[in-house]
Amino acid sequence: MIDKSTLVYTAVPMPDRRAVSDEDMRQRADEFLEDVRTRHTVRQFSDKPVERSVIETCIRAAGTAPSGANHQPWHFVAIRNPDLKRQIREAAEEEEQKFYDGGAGDAWIKALEPIGTNAHKPHLEIAPWLIVIFAQRWGTYEDGTRYKHYYVPESVGIATGVLITALHHAGLSTLTHTPNPMRFLNDILDRPEAEKPVMILAVGHPATDATVPAAAKIKKPLKEILSVFDTEA
Repeated sequence: MIDKSTLVYTAVPMPDRRAVSDEDMRQRADEFLEDVRTRHTVRQFSDKPVERSVIETCIRAAGTAPSGANHQPWHFVAIRNPDLKRQIREAAEEEEQKFYDGGAGDAWIKALEPIGTNAHKPHLEIAPWLIVIFAQRWGTYEDGTRYKHYYVPESVGIATGVLITALHHAGLSTLTHTPNPMRFLNDILDRPEAEKPVMILAVGHPATDATVPAAAKIKKPLKEILSVFDTEA
């Protein structure tokens, strides 16, 4: 909730300024690349517990993401409760079955074949944590009046990327899951009308027999994802 009294521009000195040499900058970039290359999306999770404090710290990190007008239009629901995880799995599998039974076009189903997905989602119960990410379409002032949020999909997407990276940095694996429609999550988790569920993130340790699809490790080369306009023609 935004306090109307704070809606005034005030400049403050930039905090946390860091002086990093060019050499250190290159090293940091290289080290981060090597670390993030070890991030793998998995579908087979261990039921090994993960401390709540780790999940909370990673969500705190996600909450530092930039957002339109600094409205921070997101809400994260972390779920360890077995009954709630079961309810989410059952509802998600119901929607997924419709998807695979014809709700999706043939081209979409064909595109998913190399990934090896189907309507069966046991990870939603086995993973020690589910994090459901909601996008807040509008906010409410302390007097109850609404205000619009801006660049909501972009803002929530950035925060979700930070969250996935933070969880990886902590030593955990994740799986993004987006059943369609997802309105059942509002009902199960008692979230308000202003919030739209955008993703279920399964979080935990990979099972000892976890696998990844070979196709998922094929990444586009830099020349296909980067264009550079340098200072020289």
